[in-house]
Order: sequence, then C-alpha cells, then structure tokens
Amino acid sequence: MRIDGQVDQDTWVGLVEASWRLGDRLLFLTAPNLRGDDVADLQSLLGRIGFDCGRVDGILGPLTAGALVDFQRNCGLVADGTSGPVTLKAIRRVSSQTGTGPGIATVRERDQLRTRSSSLRGLRVVVGQFGGLSALTRVLARELRLSGAVVISVDEPDARVQAGVANSFEADVYLGFESRPGEPSRISYYAVPTFESSGGRSLAERLVAGFGAVAGVAPCLHGMRLQVLRETRMPAVLVSLADVRRTVDLSTDVTAVVRSALEAWTAKPLEDRSNPPGPTL
Repeated sequence: MRIDGQVDQDTWVGLVEASWRLGDRLLFLTAPNLRGDDVADLQSLLGRIGFDCGRVDGILGPLTAGALVDFQRNCGLVADGTSGPVTLKAIRRVSSQTGTGPGIATVRERDQLRTRSSSLRGLRVVVGQFGGLSALTRVLARELRLSGAVVISVDEPDARVQAGVANSFEADVYLGFESRPGEPSRISYYAVPTFESSGGRSLAERLVAGFGAVAGVAPCLHGMRLQVLRETRMPAVLVSLADVRRTVDLSTDVTAVVRSALEAWTAKPLEDRSNPPGPTL
C-alpha cells in the first residue's frame, strides 16, 4: 500500500486484518473468505503439526478449512471445520508438543525450488506492471525470452487479477513493477510474522544487491503482505520505483540487473542465512 499517511480503503483493510488475534472470533469457511492475521496464525500452527493449509496467506479458503477438518477428525473432535475455543485449545496443546519447525508451506516451497530447473531456459515467468512502466517490462520480457524463459506480461492494474494470471500460468516466479513517486524505492517479498517466502526473499535480496550498482535506484528490502505477493502461489517480488523516468531511461541497465539476478537465483534459489540481513518487517 502507498506510504502517504492517508487512511484509504487498502490501508483500512490492512489495519482491520492486522487487528485480529487468534481466538478473537470463530474461524470457518465463508464466501468471501475470512482474512486476517488470526487466519495466518491458524495456518502456521496447523502447518507445523502436519496439516496442510497451503501457503500461509491469512485467507481462510478450502485448503485451510480442509486441514482444520482433518485435524479435528484426528483428535476426535466434532469435525465441523470451525476453529472455536475447543479446537483452538487442542491445536495449541498439540503444537506445544511438536517444537517449532518451518511448517509444511515452507518445506514445500524449498523442495520445489531445489527440484526446479537451474537455468533460465524453460523458466516460467510472469512480468507485471501497475502503470507507467510498460516500456521497461516489454524490454525485460523480450530479454528473458531470448534467454530461453517462457514469459507472459500483465498490465492489469488489479493486483488480484495479476496474481490470478500468474497462478493460472503456473509460473515459477512473478516479477512485478510499480511506480511510487515521492517514496523510497523498495523491493518487496511476501512475509507475515509467522511465515515468509524463502524463494521470494532470496530473489529480492539478489535484486537489491544488483540495483545497488545502478546509479539513482538503490532500493531497500522489505518483507510485506502486499496483495499481489500474498495471493501468488509462487516466489514473487514487487519492485517499487521512486524515479520512474530515470528508471525507464536506464531500462537496459535495469533489465541486465534483473536478468542476472534471476540467473543467479535459478542456479542457487536458497541462500545461506548464517548471517542474515537485519529485520525487514
């Protein structure tokens, strides 16, 4: 969301979702799906004890509801797919006996990254932009295709539509670009307090390092719950640029940075975290 000190609809929705704590309300499958930090906490707890909710995205969809029912059946509880006081107490009791592992979602993402192609050839990439950067993304898409990647471009301004396209395409990675005049440039990957995309962070770190060599860009790294990062099912990054005109003028340099970062990431998608960067949330 835009950092402008204004409480617009996106900001308000984000504040409401962040205000929920696990146990504040009953959680069950609804249409539209319930969203919030309490849902993310539930997904994280279930994932760590072996019940697959899919990605920890804070959205209570069919996978999360199914994992909840599976847990209830395994524990001899009423399998109604509702996280109420009795079910939540059981989840916390079992979770306290299993230690703190990375959870199914993290293990799955890491396994998929290790078994994926180690080069750009055949890599399925979605390149999206949210206005004003089509010239840059066209050049980038062309260069990636010349390197053997399978690329589609998306100019739809709706983040959910872009995420849906990437999911339907079964992309290996999503690269988004947006203009943020008056704000610091940043490169974001998906992260919430109980989960972060390992692949997204690794790619974002490589991009930050690469852009450091492009004069006038110098983005910072952020783990965020932005919609396009949250709803994509593959590693995803969003490049937010402050000086769009300069970036477009340097599109050749920017394209080279992104291509090099992707090449390095495909060769080694998971970085050694023995000396991790400082907090990004």
